[in-house]
Amino acid sequence: MKQYQLTDYIQLLENRQLLEEIGFTNELLLQTPITKICHNSKEVIPGTLFVCKGLNYKQEYLQEAMKNGAICYIAEAQNVSEPRFPHLVVSDIRKALALTSCLFYDFPAEKINMIGLTGTKGKSTTAYYIKSILDNYMKEKGLSDTAILSSIDTYDGVVCKESVITSPESLDLQSHVRNAVDCGMQNFVMEVSSQALKLDRVYNVLYKVGVFLNISEDHISSIEHPNFEDYFASKLKIFDQVETACVNLDCDFANVILEHSKKANKVITFSTKDKNADVYGYDIQKYGHTEIHFRVKTSHFDDEMVLTMPGLFNVENALAAISVAISLEIPYKNIYEGLKVARASGRMEAHTSKDGNTIVIVDYAHNKLSFEKLYESTKQEYPDKKIVTVFGCPGGKAQLRRRDLGRLSGQNSYMTYLTAEDPGPEETTDICKEIAEYVYQEHGNYQIIEDRGEAIKKAILENPNSVILITGKGNETRQKIGKQYVPCLTDTQYALEALEEYNNLL
Repeated sequence: MKQYQLTDYIQLLENRQLLEEIGFTNELLLQTPITKICHNSKEVIPGTLFVCKGLNYKQEYLQEAMKNGAICYIAEAQNVSEPRFPHLVVSDIRKALALTSCLFYDFPAEKINMIGLTGTKGKSTTAYYIKSILDNYMKEKGLSDTAILSSIDTYDGVVCKESVITSPESLDLQSHVRNAVDCGMQNFVMEVSSQALKLDRVYNVLYKVGVFLNISEDHISSIEHPNFEDYFASKLKIFDQVETACVNLDCDFANVILEHSKKANKVITFSTKDKNADVYGYDIQKYGHTEIHFRVKTSHFDDEMVLTMPGLFNVENALAAISVAISLEIPYKNIYEGLKVARASGRMEAHTSKDGNTIVIVDYAHNKLSFEKLYESTKQEYPDKKIVTVFGCPGGKAQLRRRDLGRLSGQNSYMTYLTAEDPGPEETTDICKEIAEYVYQEHGNYQIIEDRGEAIKKAILENPNSVILITGKGNETRQKIGKQYVPCLTDTQYALEALEEYNNLL
């Protein structure tokens, strides 16, 4: 990978009109190669360009960075605490970090097909549908598989790990894209969160294809988005940086989204309702507990598709993936084969008791729109069964979920089990009690059981002939309690243990 000098970073910041002042006159320093960029003072090594950023940034971080070998720092004017040390003053520290990260890793996003997905629900499932299609095609060609950055996993050919957040900081993002390029990958699929767009984590990344799945109120809090308008506006920013836009005509505010999508060079629409959509899904049929058949009409083909994940709402996610595949000129054969085997860990995983009476579905549904779709699909697919829901809400963010999910569960569930779901800085019991008020307002039955494994076990053992919906955590292996991530079993593991006990009682 090419190594750039400090003068190259200065020139780039100047060209993007971010540089306000150069705080040194040493000509020799300009020719110094930058060995590292970071914003964590503990990670600084000799030759580092240190970036002063973060809501919790403190002056002592810069002093530690200088001590550890930083040769220059970048800061906004109010954070220039060491004026005699070489520094660059910028107008926007987040954009500066993103831009210098691109340069440090030699603009890797320009060397690979970047595919970005945004929306309130369905991003992870759609990302894995796309990956499965592309992997099928690339394997046939004898080429490398597809990198993915999702709220489930991070895989770039070098790193393979469970994700902590949906879209990482710009410096980490560029590192992952660089790894994928160095591994010979041709495609990189990623979820693009509203926070990533609002806080410029994906600034200067051009997506070959960008997908807008849907929009509904979420992530409204003092530390995320102050209102829905800010949330929606942040999501719409994706169209500033896409070549081809794929838009769901069936979502709320579709006309507004379509209008913004015109910023792209090309727009592909998909729908299960509008026959004039570029990708139109119809004749949707369910077979057994897990198989969904439907037909898709495009300008390239009019043929059958099969999903082997439950959830009728997943047809929309599949249409989004098909739209991306068409934009990349992937043949029907590879689309069909890729979708048929596609899986998203912890998303709509169905498990059935030995007697067939109890269905357990593990899903990541965690906001209003995903709950609405989950209940709608469950009632269609299992009309003769009671619905039981196990869920909680995270602490310290997305406060409106407690109201929305509580009401929806109260309206649709025979019984609700409220439990821990990344309580973070709050007490699990306090969060559950707040949700319970809304369940009660809808005349719903509920129990509060702090231990998540115990809540799942009771839900399964106490409710035969039901559909048990276990939502929010999927196959995550940790709970955020306080500031720590504490290891735990996945919801699937908890469910399978409880199902085994249920089966032994038959």
